[in-house]
Amino acid sequence: MTYLLDTNILTPLIKQDSRLLVRLDDVNYRREKLFISCITYFESKGGLLAINSQKKLAILDNLCKSNINILFLDRIEIINIASGIYANLRNKGTPIQFPDILIAATAIHHNLVLVSNDSDIAFPSKREVHFWRSPLTPLEKGGTGSPPL
Repeated sequence: MTYLLDTNILTPLIKQDSRLLVRLDDVNYRREKLFISCITYFESKGGLLAINSQKKLAILDNLCKSNINILFLDRIEIINIASGIYANLRNKGTPIQFPDILIAATAIHHNLVLVSNDSDIAFPSKREVHFWRSPLTPLEKGGTGSPPL
């Protein structure tokens, strides 16, 4: 599988959350790929610069050099997908932040599994979202079964 990490997953990785570090090791072992949106990078880097956390900035830079690739909003298709998500949610009266919509649209465009802790993430189908803060499922351990919904 190939994953796009939401900001709320990257942040605990930067904080060296042991559960997520195990997930990162597992993904690396299986030679799967991890990505973040440039929006996630912006949110994370900006927050760390604002609090002048040099240690966490170094961890973020290391993650992006060794484990995680950054995807940019360089395709009009991503914006078109985001616009559709926004219109759909607006018509339903469901408020959601623009960064979440852009991150979800990036995952959809690149056919990536979105990894998030947001239960209200702007994804059309919850089957395309994994929640990594929970224990590994049998499927994620290499067995059979359904991914977490």
